[in-house]
Amino acid sequence: MSISEERRTEVREQDNTYNIVVVTRTDVDRAEPTPRVMITLEAGGPGGEPVAEGSLDLDVEVAATVADLVSDGLLSVTGAGRPQRRRSAGRPAQQGRPWSEEMDAELENRWIAGESVAQIAAYFERTPGGIRARLPRVGCDPEHPGCYLPVPPSRRTDPDGGEAS
Repeated sequence: MSISEERRTEVREQDNTYNIVVVTRTDVDRAEPTPRVMITLEAGGPGGEPVAEGSLDLDVEVAATVADLVSDGLLSVTGAGRPQRRRSAGRPAQQGRPWSEEMDAELENRWIAGESVAQIAAYFERTPGGIRARLPRVGCDPEHPGCYLPVPPSRRTDPDGGEAS
């Protein structure tokens, strides 16, 4: 079984239309699930004629490096030079990147051990808002440090609040 997330973007620049699809997937059936990223780009000119097409299939861990290399290479052949980066200098390095199962487990362990949102954000190189948003996905209550989310009433089987089996 694979878990995937897909993002599609269409951009019109001058007379061209660019379509980019980025798919992240993890094959959870494998002994060591390795997240992958598949990037597909197609671009058409004003009459729909193809002006660009291609795809890359990468380990998620090298995606940022490959993006920089491709960007630098394209900018060097066009003579355009490197534009100002959109990412501000103060933006955490891992902000917006996918989470792995190991990272989720570490997030849960740190939260339950009582670490603050700020400490966890610094450890993962992410924003405090990103940490607070991720906590419910691992079953932790972002409003109560060190606590799990309660079991919803629809999943309870006994009056003491025990979980359904």
